[in-house]
Amino acid sequence: MNKFFVALAVSASALAFPSLGMAKGCLKGAAVGGVAGHIAGKHAVLGAAAGCAIEHHREKVKDKAAAQQTAPASQNTNPNMQTKDTTPPK
Repeated sequence: MNKFFVALAVSASALAFPSLGMAKGCLKGAAVGGVAGHIAGKHAVLGAAAGCAIEHHREKVKDKAAAQQTAPASQNTNPNMQTKDTTPPK
């Protein structure tokens, strides 16, 4: 009966705070980490937490790289690149 109330509390909190469940990669990482932790020695919860953190970080890096690739090409991203001097000669 105690497990039922724990599951009910977790489900209620997930419904109350839906933005917490929107972490990209967390569900996949938690599933893989939970299975690996369970097989490694009954540490499923620890494995799920670690898997969630790792996959969330990987998704964040992937999103950042995708955002840099779609940035406008007109922006000068190289600070060492010199621009043409347009001042008139003296």
